[in-house]
Amino acid sequence: MSADLLDDFVRADRDRALGTYGIRVHREGRPPVEHRFRSDDRVNLYSVAKTFTSVAVGLAEAEGRLSLDDRLLDHLPELRPIAADGLGAVTLRQLLTMTSGTSHRWFADERITAADLLHEIVSAPLTAAPGTRFAYTGSGPYALGRVVARVTGADLRSFLLPRLFAPLDLHDPPWHTCPLGHPLAESDLFLRTEELARFAQLLVQEGRWNGRQVLPARYVRRMAGERVDTSAVTYGEPYTHGYGLGVWIDPADTYRLDGRYGQYVVVSPARRAAVTVTAHAERDQELLAAIHELVVARL
Repeated sequence: MSADLLDDFVRADRDRALGTYGIRVHREGRPPVEHRFRSDDRVNLYSVAKTFTSVAVGLAEAEGRLSLDDRLLDHLPELRPIAADGLGAVTLRQLLTMTSGTSHRWFADERITAADLLHEIVSAPLTAAPGTRFAYTGSGPYALGRVVARVTGADLRSFLLPRLFAPLDLHDPPWHTCPLGHPLAESDLFLRTEELARFAQLLVQEGRWNGRQVLPARYVRRMAGERVDTSAVTYGEPYTHGYGLGVWIDPADTYRLDGRYGQYVVVSPARRAAVTVTAHAERDQELLAAIHELVVARL
């Protein structure tokens, strides 16, 4: 198949007004296939940014700066006096998998009123024992971004610039920051469809790019391999198949990067393929279903 792979998807998008900006398909060993519905401008990836934060943690781990089994407060000992009861047991892995047990709920579209958002996160009471309950929030990724800054001496974006963004030729990507100047980590990273598709291809290739191992292959495999149960999620069937290290688990041995309004990367390791979409979709779960039914299932 060539460009006709996308014919039914393009028709569905127009008939149903799904709101796609662009779609690009990578299949190893074949030319990419894409379709544009509008110009390829940089857009907010929303929660797809969480996956970039995850790979930053994986890179820091590979450099020996931290371990996923480290406790959050081991890297931020000055916050122990204000930490909620039980927070001392929270690990970096639990922050990545949304199982820290925190009651703190924050996303980047909400105004930050605290003098330091990290202090507010650390002091919020736990509502479950760490590791026992999934609850989706941007608080954990933001805290992880602060840990990366602590152990590397560089903020999240600066840490990724030479290690990830430069090798993929993602020139100077904007990443909005909190009032203290730290990247929001959970959202507000801006890339074009084609730029995000390079990251998708990197994941298919288990971190290898132009003959260089940019990301640790083992960590890329762990992203979907180390997963937690999300069957109790009530905001849609696509979110009930599990959550890994900054990625959602999909059926049929696929996993996805998932951002509000239809920012998606669906990765199929078995097919050595990935589908990348940017959009403004008010019915984003309908868009995701079309991606799976009309593109992924036909790879």
